[in-house]
Amino acid sequence: MIVLSCKDIMKSYGIDVILKSATFTINEGDKVGFIGANGAGKTTLFKIMTSQLSPDSGDFYVDKSKRLGYLSQHLSLESSSSLYEEVLKVFQSLVDMENRINELTQLMKEPYEASKKHYHEKLIEEFTTLSDLYNHRGGYTYRGEIHRVLKGLGFSEEDFNKEIDILSGGQKTRVALSKLLLTSPEILLLDEPTNHLDLEAIEWLEEYLKSYKGTMIIISHDRFFLDGITNRTFELLNGKVYCYNGSYTVFLQHKKDSFEAKLKAYNLQQSEIKRQEEIIARYRSFNREKSIRAAESREKALSKIDRLEAPDKEHKISPITFSPAVKSGNDVLHVENLSKSYDRDLFKAVELDIKRGERIALIGDNGRGKTTLFKILLGRVSPNDGIVYFGKNVHIGYYDQEQSDLHPEKSVLDEVWDDYPDLTVTEIRTRLGAFLFSGDDVFKKVSDLSGGEKCRINLLKLMLSGSNLLLLDEPTNHLDIPSREALEDALLNYDGTLLVISHDRYFLNKVVEKILELEEEGLKEYLGNYSYYVEKKKNPNRFQIIEEQQGKTKTQLQEEKRKKREQERLEKELKQSLKQVEGAIASKEEELVKLQNLLCEEEIYSNPEKSEETHKAILELENTIAELYEEWEALM
Repeated sequence: MIVLSCKDIMKSYGIDVILKSATFTINEGDKVGFIGANGAGKTTLFKIMTSQLSPDSGDFYVDKSKRLGYLSQHLSLESSSSLYEEVLKVFQSLVDMENRINELTQLMKEPYEASKKHYHEKLIEEFTTLSDLYNHRGGYTYRGEIHRVLKGLGFSEEDFNKEIDILSGGQKTRVALSKLLLTSPEILLLDEPTNHLDLEAIEWLEEYLKSYKGTMIIISHDRFFLDGITNRTFELLNGKVYCYNGSYTVFLQHKKDSFEAKLKAYNLQQSEIKRQEEIIARYRSFNREKSIRAAESREKALSKIDRLEAPDKEHKISPITFSPAVKSGNDVLHVENLSKSYDRDLFKAVELDIKRGERIALIGDNGRGKTTLFKILLGRVSPNDGIVYFGKNVHIGYYDQEQSDLHPEKSVLDEVWDDYPDLTVTEIRTRLGAFLFSGDDVFKKVSDLSGGEKCRINLLKLMLSGSNLLLLDEPTNHLDIPSREALEDALLNYDGTLLVISHDRYFLNKVVEKILELEEEGLKEYLGNYSYYVEKKKNPNRFQIIEEQQGKTKTQLQEEKRKKREQERLEKELKQSLKQVEGAIASKEEELVKLQNLLCEEEIYSNPEKSEETHKAILELENTIAELYEEWEALM
């Protein structure tokens, strides 16, 4: 049964067309992942579906018998109530029932008077009816459910009595999410629900939503989260909605197949149209009555063709390349007995050694001090105890999740140019264009940019820095999926060293090879990606034999990994060199054939000087080709 649908929805702001002919239907029980680039119009469409915005044209339908709940990405929750009191408002009807039941209990304790028989019977009847209703609506379990949801989303018992007004923006969003989940609407619209959640809370929310019985539509760039929950994927691209059955990973393959099929059909039709137009032009060139009639007949047939549109393409960020300007020493970072506390201990006795080329993730609970640890490494915060030592030729590039290194009053152009004044304005604009800042976008103030746009500026500055150690603090926050994929590919091809804080499980699975979990007592090491970390936490002995590898130490294993990466790098360079030599051979052999053909032309062989000159060029080319073949054999 259809519970929600949109047909030909259009919405524009001035000359910017956000939605054009957006059409889709959602059935009861569907779990839909809604994806698309930043600024594509996903949130706008959600606001239309919740009647917060009106479309310029088109129709939308929501089943009026279903309650609809919406979690906005940007909300302002203001209240003088405590956190617990605010969430308790969801169950106000049960609280009122509870109070009335307690009143009735006290009234029924009064001595029985025969003259008031009807009154006593009425009390008992109301008490019985109300108690049954209270039980049926979860009166004996709702307080336990409040505790379960609040703790699942990362709140402690100490937080329950805090006033809403003093909570951070992220905590307020989590309070709103708690209220929405406890309301249990039949249709749930969630806009970036994993923002402001740590890994543990994201995993809890994922499990909670898996058991959700209603219809759900989720805007998210968290691919791991979408894979775990959704059974359909809607992509908003160039103002239109493309619907696919399956989770995010299934969608990727469907999308690729669909695009290739549409492109093939489009190209075939274009070829046929071109062929027909050439035939028409040839008929007309004959300039005879019969041929002109034939041309007109073909033109008429051609005008009736239902012309296919070229399939829509994403406007993707250009490939990112992080290239170290210099190579660091093998020992990149040594941390010894590092501790930090404010009003409480964040961490203590942190020990860490990082070697060149390692790709490491730092994870831990929100508030544990991961960003503080980064700032200690950068020298921006002083530790209470311990030492930090960087190896030879280590140049650090830092990505700050708060974007505090950006200057709000500068233009986009000046923000980059002031840091890299040796580049020309053309070079800066070319690089900004590759990061989707084109035309007058480069003159926008940094303060007017979206979170995703600020992220792209920081990534560009990081790319230009030539750093050989990258400290990245939540680099995928605010980035859409295409930008995340571009960043992942860049980091996989990066020859330097990486230490990253991230809650993006898809990113952690794809990019890192070691996970460090920050706890109060220090760091706990897991030699693998995120999936390995999860399995190791569930079963600590599962990978023990593999890790030990017949008694090898962790240092030996790390050295083997380093050698393996070095071997892979050398093999990659070798393949590249082979490709270049093979290309050079093919090019030179083509030149040789052309020169040999020249000797057969009368103009050359009849002229001794030209003939000798051509023959000499052939000999030189043959020698060059022979040398290239020797180089090719050596590489092979």
